[in-house]
Amino acid sequence: MTKLAPRTDSLTRDALAVLQPGFVGTTAPDWLLRRLDEGLASVGLFGRNVSSPEQLAALTARLRAERGDVLVAIDEEGGDVTRLEVRSGSSFPGNYALGTVDDPALTRSVAHELGRQLAACGVNFNWAPSADVNSNRDNPVIGVRSFGADPELVARHTAAYVQGLQSAGVAACTKHFPGHGDTAVDSHHAMPRIDADAATLRKRELAPFRAAIDAGSLAVMSAHILLPALDPELPATLSERILTGLLREELGFEGLIVTDGMEMAAIASTYGIERGSVLAVAAGSDAICVGGGLADEDTVLRLRDALVAAVHAGELPEERLADAAGRVRGLADWALRGASADASVGASADASVGASADAPVGLVAARRAIRVTGSAPPLTRAPYVAAFTPVANIAVGDETPWGLAVELERLLPGTATGAYTGARNAERPTADLVAELLAAAGDRTVVAVVRDVHRHRWMADALAALLAVRPGTFVVEMGLNEALPVGALHVATHGAARVCGRAAAEAITG
Repeated sequence: MTKLAPRTDSLTRDALAVLQPGFVGTTAPDWLLRRLDEGLASVGLFGRNVSSPEQLAALTARLRAERGDVLVAIDEEGGDVTRLEVRSGSSFPGNYALGTVDDPALTRSVAHELGRQLAACGVNFNWAPSADVNSNRDNPVIGVRSFGADPELVARHTAAYVQGLQSAGVAACTKHFPGHGDTAVDSHHAMPRIDADAATLRKRELAPFRAAIDAGSLAVMSAHILLPALDPELPATLSERILTGLLREELGFEGLIVTDGMEMAAIASTYGIERGSVLAVAAGSDAICVGGGLADEDTVLRLRDALVAAVHAGELPEERLADAAGRVRGLADWALRGASADASVGASADASVGASADAPVGLVAARRAIRVTGSAPPLTRAPYVAAFTPVANIAVGDETPWGLAVELERLLPGTATGAYTGARNAERPTADLVAELLAAAGDRTVVAVVRDVHRHRWMADALAALLAVRPGTFVVEMGLNEALPVGALHVATHGAARVCGRAAAEAITG
């Protein structure tokens, strides 16, 4: 590819500075280190880049050996979306569990401890929290990533999370502005659209973002969503009306505006990542997130050169690109020098709320989020766990284990398990599925583990058929708790993190 400007000129350095790319592997590739020397100021990490805390610390140290003020970003929400513990499941419950408990001090404590662990590994920028109000119970991508469906509840917990995270020296990135909760489409696959009127959007979706801004959130991530009441033509990520007019001018946000992943189909399939990135920066975005799917040097060079070419063509004002790059460098400076000065924000004194050597704060929170319906006696004999597994969305990924079979095995040795996936069973006769399950279970008590059973007809039908034959079945819901409780004992965990599985196993065994 022909370069449009010398690698070291200020325009090219600014174009590199606004990119937040990813890479493949658990060590930094040579091309990434070279680009850091040439002006790249941020790096995004994903589950594929993490194998252990020690490895992650070594990786971030290598990045800082090349550029001391590099922003190292990660998508670590806790709960269902974890990168630190991608292979084992998170030690922290997610937002839905925290919203169910509704104790902002606990939320602040969880976020502080999560931030402390990130900082210990050299990560200083977290693409979290999700401030989306999950007003659509059929939302396929937010769900348990939201604190709940009530705007004021979401607002107070978003503020607490921001305070807790930043008190640990990790910059928060509140997402997905102006709100991804009222969608039935995943922007990883297509362009969602929210047709609510402007008054509803301002009252419902914007309340948590106002709270985050008041709490000092250092960054906000935009959503790839069409909201005709706010902009009839462009999705939020590309909309000057939404990013500059609403977020900057109306809400008064002065921090870093980051895009959601530009390779997501909502942008890539409609505008292309090069054109989309140019439009995003022109609209008011300061940093371009890319790397979840496209994680190579060519992607970085394509986006760099597209931004430089847009300046030369008069499509992107040079001062807008320079302003964006300056905001990235300003946040990097906070992360390098100013984090300790902000550590009093959100008072880390909350960090020990309810925690002990035997029950760290994540487990405390998961236990408090458990809701049990029914009066069946606790299990004392090893059961058969039937895990009804929907297809994972891209944000969560399918590499992170979930459920409670491992935790039940720890408490009741000999526990058996079987996986019943949507990929195999969505079109399969219900009677065949249940017959297979009962044959595997034998005379054991069945523990049916479901996830968003209200959204999956095949799962709901199978559960109903199972209960008709085995009314003594225990049911554990590890997604949104929207269906009526059923079974001899119904346990709602409000999330599928490993720690939620442990809390559920404890509740089942008494």
